[in-house]
Amino acid sequence: MLRTIAIVLFIGSAFFMLPRMVAEEDIDDEGDTVTSDDESASFDSTQDYSPPSPSGNYYLAETFPTAGSIPTRWIKSKAKKDGADSTIAKYDGEWTVESATNRPLRNDYGLVLKSVARHHAISSNLDRVFRFEDKPFVMQYEVKFQNEQTCGGAYVKLLSEMPGLDLDGFYDKSRYTIMFGPDKCGEDHKLHFIFQHKHPKTGVFEEKHAKKPSGSISELFKDKKTHLFTLVVYPSNKFEIYVDQVEVNSGDLLEDFTPAVNPPNEIDDPEDTKPTGWDDRAKITDPDAVKPDDWDEEAAAEIPDDLAEKPEGWLDDEPLMVPDEAAEKPDDWDDDIDGEYEAPLVDNPLCAEIGCGEWIRPMIPNPNYKGKWFPAQIENPDYQGIWAPRKIPNPDFFEDKNPFKMTPIQAIGLELWSMTSQIHFDNFLVTDDKAVADQYAADSWEIKSYNEREGIAGAGSVVDNMITATEERPWLWLVYAACVIVPVVALISWLCTKPKKKSSKAAAAARKKTDLSVDDDGGSDGEYEAAGPSARPVTNKADLEDDDTPLDGAEAGGDAADSDRDEEEEEVVGPEGEGGAEEEEEEKPVRKRSARKPRKD
Repeated sequence: MLRTIAIVLFIGSAFFMLPRMVAEEDIDDEGDTVTSDDESASFDSTQDYSPPSPSGNYYLAETFPTAGSIPTRWIKSKAKKDGADSTIAKYDGEWTVESATNRPLRNDYGLVLKSVARHHAISSNLDRVFRFEDKPFVMQYEVKFQNEQTCGGAYVKLLSEMPGLDLDGFYDKSRYTIMFGPDKCGEDHKLHFIFQHKHPKTGVFEEKHAKKPSGSISELFKDKKTHLFTLVVYPSNKFEIYVDQVEVNSGDLLEDFTPAVNPPNEIDDPEDTKPTGWDDRAKITDPDAVKPDDWDEEAAAEIPDDLAEKPEGWLDDEPLMVPDEAAEKPDDWDDDIDGEYEAPLVDNPLCAEIGCGEWIRPMIPNPNYKGKWFPAQIENPDYQGIWAPRKIPNPDFFEDKNPFKMTPIQAIGLELWSMTSQIHFDNFLVTDDKAVADQYAADSWEIKSYNEREGIAGAGSVVDNMITATEERPWLWLVYAACVIVPVVALISWLCTKPKKKSSKAAAAARKKTDLSVDDDGGSDGEYEAAGPSARPVTNKADLEDDDTPLDGAEAGGDAADSDRDEEEEEVVGPEGEGGAEEEEEEKPVRKRSARKPRKD
């Protein structure tokens, strides 16, 4: 019993503590990537948060340091969305700078998209133009969907350098060099990386879309945590995309974008047409095929079975449906209004065993059925193959071996539509050094992430913690199930196998039985002595022949019998009387004296 209780308590404790242990393990794992002195691991959310400062070269570093005040460098658009209905065309969505609503750090603020079902547009010039020359381009920022996102984006547009760029007129058709960030609508989850490539011959810009990232990003839109998005594009045309410092996509600008940067060498001749007599039929109808004379296209696919016989006992005159005898007219039935009451019809029970009503022969496949006749198909002797237009050199062909040389970037902008409000942006950084971005993240996002995960590990109900833990580890559901099933099975097993205790009367009877010798026929010495010599059974035929005269009780028992009984009683009864005998009985098997035979003269 104690062992079963211990097992149940141990598994129950594990059941409730496991989510917290998992969350704390996540915190410890993330702490390994923080600064060397592990500042974030000891950060107190009640302390003042200090915005990060870039440790190296940068082109933009925006931390939104003051609540309620959008920095003057950020310009709200006054334009209208091109092609939209006039009632929603304006970029009149509200922006503000405020703390996060969930687990905020003191003095930590960000740019928040506040409106629902509105167009939002806001932008800022970089401190200086970024030019794609011999250093990587690195873009990094934080996003927190404080409400689960249903439809809308949180991507940024890096606007191209243009003479007299007017940020007041920033709208959806404004020229950008790179678009990067998360986007979702319904079950379509995206992490955009799009760059606009200029055709060197025509001067036309065309969007190039990166391949999809590996793994699922759906949790980013609903877990209400701060996430870090990082894009790195190298002069070697390689690119890398990170989410929360974990690489989710990488590749080559020349190989992993659609449509491809460089067009094909040859194209189909637009003036080439298919010749009039071109035969591209691989097979044709056999002109010599003739329908056989005995081919009956009118024959039915099935016919009645002539060999079938009506089952004996078939009830031809019985209806298939009869009124339900158990049905009763409703109490509120009015014959004048509802008409004469008729019971509902049910299947006739007499038809259940054999059948009733009109008997119809069953249908069987028609052995003479062939269907509609078609002539056979044969190889076309005039087949010329599938026609395709001839190839000609592509007049627009070019080969750009270094698409990294993109249009310089002058500004950054957010041009968004969202059906969910409270999207929190923070810590925008544009630099040319990945190490600078990593340090920037360690001084900002790492602290926020630790704080949010610490809150998950230490706050909320047990059920909330358990469910949250399974979002990233679905296998925990198996652990939870085991923690429920094992104690239940152990308890049921113990209840089913629990030994029954003997009653005090049964125990006393058992002790008395151990003090008596038992004959083969179930009699005892005490019974024989009380009833006299005549009560003792004859053991065998020889005893019957030799025993001519009955013995009295003293002669039959004798002093030897009394002595033997006393010795056996001393073996059974302990020094403490009956109580000692009972304890001795629990530890040793009961000793039974063999049945005593009548003594011969």
